[in-house]
Amino acid sequence: MISLIIGILVSLVVTIVGTPLLIRLVHKLNYGQYIRQDGPQSHLVKRGTPTLGGVVINLAIVLGWGASALYRFLHQGEVPSWSAVLVLFAMLSMGLLGFIDDFAKVSKKQSEGLTVRGKFIGQFILATIYAVLALVLPTKSGFPSAQAGVSFIESPFFSFEFAGRVVAIVLFVIWVNFLMTAWTNAVNLTDGLDGLAAGSSMIAFVGYAVVAFWEFYHLKGSGHEGFTYAVSDPLDLTIIASCAAVACLGFLWYNSNPASIFMGDTGSLALGGLFAALSIATHTEVLAAVMGGLFVLEAMSDVIQVGYFKMTHRRVFKMAPIHHHFELKGWPEVKVVVRFWMIELLFVIIALVLFYGDWVTRSGLWLS
Repeated sequence: MISLIIGILVSLVVTIVGTPLLIRLVHKLNYGQYIRQDGPQSHLVKRGTPTLGGVVINLAIVLGWGASALYRFLHQGEVPSWSAVLVLFAMLSMGLLGFIDDFAKVSKKQSEGLTVRGKFIGQFILATIYAVLALVLPTKSGFPSAQAGVSFIESPFFSFEFAGRVVAIVLFVIWVNFLMTAWTNAVNLTDGLDGLAAGSSMIAFVGYAVVAFWEFYHLKGSGHEGFTYAVSDPLDLTIIASCAAVACLGFLWYNSNPASIFMGDTGSLALGGLFAALSIATHTEVLAAVMGGLFVLEAMSDVIQVGYFKMTHRRVFKMAPIHHHFELKGWPEVKVVVRFWMIELLFVIIALVLFYGDWVTRSGLWLS
């Protein structure tokens, strides 16, 4: 797969070369990170560390996929797919929302940017646009981008097919909003220690690259033995997931402890949006809860902490999200990060086993 290799190499080079350039630019503009005062006191030394590193991650993924798409167009006459454009739209639009939030922080010289309400409104608007586009845009492979969404409710539940489709579309838009909001905030909450979000995202996107490639190899009409998938343009999805993984790898070179730059909301919201979009495009929205299991744990720890405190005025964890709990228990930051990477790796392995087991079951190979 020359196009896949090209995408991976370009994304890695852009991140490795572009990140130090961005660090110097952010230093020159004095756009340093402001640290919340109620967090672990050990984090106060990170005040002033350059932020907005997500700009390079986004750029690396887009340029990596773009170089791959250009190669395929010049050598095979293939035009870019709408499926890829949609997934990248989810990433870039959420990344733009994160950039606005980051810029508000550095311009106000404080750790708070957009209000919670403002961020949710932005996520709702962008997720709704993505959902509508997924329902109407054509695809190169002939399979609808939102096939699962259109058939979310089957017509036997309704007297008229039109009514069933309308309700299905409305529910799909709601479903996409939930996924986009959940995953962007989950990755954002995980981005609290040097290298935690970047390393965990790298592992998660490697998992999705494997899933998308398996769906490409077993695409409906490919003639391969076993169950085949009606997924739109899985090769493009494979390339984008792979580019995202190596972009996170390259960024991790500078983001590992002690971090020379933070990805900020520009990166975390973009990566969360991309993860959500890949789950929708590959029709593995439920599997994603296992694939991104660490992000789920981080988000749930925050929900549990807030909910329990409101009910009892007591805390379950020393601090939420849960990575801060272990910090305050005395674990060194590097130990927390590496162990959380290991947890995410286990989640990805479990998800891939479940994914393969589902394919074997649908293929009927377990009976032979």
